[in-house]
Amino acid sequence: MIKLIVGLKGSGKTKTLIEKVNAATEASKGSVICLEKGDKLRYDIKYQARLIDVEEYNIDNAHGLRCFVAGLHASNSDITHIFIDSALKICKDDAADFAEFVKLAEVWAEKWNCEFFMTASIAEADLPEELKKYL
Repeated sequence: MIKLIVGLKGSGKTKTLIEKVNAATEASKGSVICLEKGDKLRYDIKYQARLIDVEEYNIDNAHGLRCFVAGLHASNSDITHIFIDSALKICKDDAADFAEFVKLAEVWAEKWNCEFFMTASIAEADLPEELKKYL
């Protein structure tokens, strides 16, 4: 399953993501991963989730994000949830690259039996049509 949480800055996307991460840590029988740009979630995410600042690994585009997520799964196939805060920003605000990443994440979600949740600072009306099914 893929779920996008979109809206402009200040619309509550990250708060919603935090709630979902913390709920997943209680319900999951496997690993919960949360990727963020920076370290602003450090005190909001329960310690049971693996919180990773992508900037520490120089992830700054969609290709790097794809490779990083694949590497995470390669090292831990028990991942049940992957949360990505500011996913569009990590993809350098390139909507086309972000859309390609989301499509690949859908394939992975099915193959790995894993749920993906991503936030993106973009108005719902500006979201590429192919991604609206993930809202």
